[in-house]
Amino acid sequence: MTSKIGFIGLGRMGRPMASNLRKKGFELVVHDIDRQAVNALVALGAKAGASIADIARECRIVITMLPTNLEVEAVALGPDGIFANAAPGTILMDMSTIDPLATDRLSAEAGRHGMTVVDAPVGRLAEHADRGESLFMVGASEADFATVKPLLEAMGTAIYHCGPVGTGGRTKLVNNYVAVTLCQVNGEALALSQRFGLDITRTLQVLYGTSASNGQLRMNFPNKVLAGDTSPGFTIDLAHKDMSLVVAAAHAARVPMPVAAAVHESFSQARAAEFGRIDFSGIADVICEIAKIDKPRVPEGWKPA
Repeated sequence: MTSKIGFIGLGRMGRPMASNLRKKGFELVVHDIDRQAVNALVALGAKAGASIADIARECRIVITMLPTNLEVEAVALGPDGIFANAAPGTILMDMSTIDPLATDRLSAEAGRHGMTVVDAPVGRLAEHADRGESLFMVGASEADFATVKPLLEAMGTAIYHCGPVGTGGRTKLVNNYVAVTLCQVNGEALALSQRFGLDITRTLQVLYGTSASNGQLRMNFPNKVLAGDTSPGFTIDLAHKDMSLVVAAAHAARVPMPVAAAVHESFSQARAAEFGRIDFSGIADVICEIAKIDKPRVPEGWKPA
């Protein structure tokens, strides 16, 4: 693909994804409020976009990877934004996790400008993005999916076309509901095991050998909170934001989700105690601090069997 690709949002996930695109030979024009992040991409051969409007005028595919609805809608809908400045036929591929109803609104507005929207939120963790091993849940027309698929293949190893526009984001909410809830459940279980005085590695081996095993406990926890590393791959703040979206979407769809509401409030409590910027696996440490229990830790170098 020889046309330029715009990439707006070079945070913890966006920066490695853009870097992988550039390393695979895609011509990028990038933008972020963090100038250091922009400079890192420029060092790889990307071009720094002077403004969002300039990127929109220069690129026929514009990717956004931003924190919330507010940023995505500001970038897309403002007078200096994508829809006001891009040519008809431009594709906006939003990879953020936002309210699916906002995606629906963006798609409708794009249509009024002769443009289209693809929603392609990201699965897996930041370290997977670093290695180009992300998973993507894509909502798009067949034609748009075929157009953006080479870009997704440059950034990840698993690509699922979930259906038309909006299905990617809705699938992501289902996924993140399970992932964040498992963090909460694992944190509570490990706190209980600590209170019981159980050996942490034997407890984990038992859990890994039964139907209680789960991806968070096996893949994320041993490399993060259980190793004493709560530096953010995916923060408690972002997990709380996603659970807010889940609860709101469930209310709109009239689906009772009492567990989601309880987990949302637990993460609210963690944020109120100023743990919002640590990794979401760190909810285990938060629970232990509240209960005044020693934090669960595995020996250095320990790996699941």
